[in-house]
Amino acid sequence: MIAAASDPLWNNGAICGKMFTVKCTGATNPVPHPCYDGKEVTVKIVDHCPGCGGTLDLSKEAFAAIANPLAGVIKIEYW
Repeated sequence: MIAAASDPLWNNGAICGKMFTVKCTGATNPVPHPCYDGKEVTVKIVDHCPGCGGTLDLSKEAFAAIANPLAGVIKIEYW
C-alpha cells in the first residue's frame, strides 16, 4: 500500500519512505458515508504529489481499503 505526499509534507523528499497509518473520517462530496467504519491502512510514501491540495494521495488499493472508491476524495486522519 502506497501514497504520495502533498507539497507541505514532501519537504524536499524528507518524507519519502516513511510509513503512515491512515483512517477515513468523512466525506468531502455528495457520496454518503464513504468510510468503512474502523478500517485503517498503513501506507508507505513513495512519491510527491505537487498541487494535490490535500495531505496524502492514496493508491487505489489503499483508498479502497478504508473507503468507497466512488467517493474519490475523503477526509482522513493519519499518524
